[in-house]
Amino acid sequence: MTDYTFFTNPMSRGQIVRWALHEADADYQTELVDWTNKPKALLDANPMGKVPTLVHHHGGHIHVVTEAAAICAYLAETSAPDLLPADHERASYLRWMFFAAGPIEQAVLAKSMGWKVPDGQEATAGFGTFDRTVETFASVLSGRDYICGDRFTMADVYVGSQVDWGLMFKSLPEEDAFVAYAERLRARPKYQEAKAIDMKLIEEAQASD
Repeated sequence: MTDYTFFTNPMSRGQIVRWALHEADADYQTELVDWTNKPKALLDANPMGKVPTLVHHHGGHIHVVTEAAAICAYLAETSAPDLLPADHERASYLRWMFFAAGPIEQAVLAKSMGWKVPDGQEATAGFGTFDRTVETFASVLSGRDYICGDRFTMADVYVGSQVDWGLMFKSLPEEDAFVAYAERLRARPKYQEAKAIDMKLIEEAQASD
């Protein structure tokens, strides 16, 4: 049995986790999930039926991890210590990974749905405003190559995926800092390796429709 069972659909945030699995050189098995016919094994692991869901077969124990940011962090802890932050990097690692999972996700979703935060309610919304959130996000990527400075860590898989997808789907503006960061990440062999798998799965699914 492989170390990990990876429930995913290539048209999902599962792409983030596949990239993380490859950066971690993890031993994993893919279980593809049909949106309309979700397998019992997935629902047993994650009653919400969401992908990505990762099951870690660890000795005599089974550990289930959901939510893409949490899975990335978990994989660094269990399979890729070189991608963990050093002591002086930990604050940036945690801060910006959770910023991307929280305010950035919220701000982008609110804008795409056409939801406007009422005047005076910015603090209640959590992310404040879309413009303020994006400006803050761009500022941290200006003047540094990666989230923790000059070294790639697992935080870059999750944060970088938000930037990569944001540029691709036009949900983030083409700020110079975003574009340069995305280009560095897209040049990584493990990014290309993982992306090729999901692109092939998407092509096969479209060809069978």
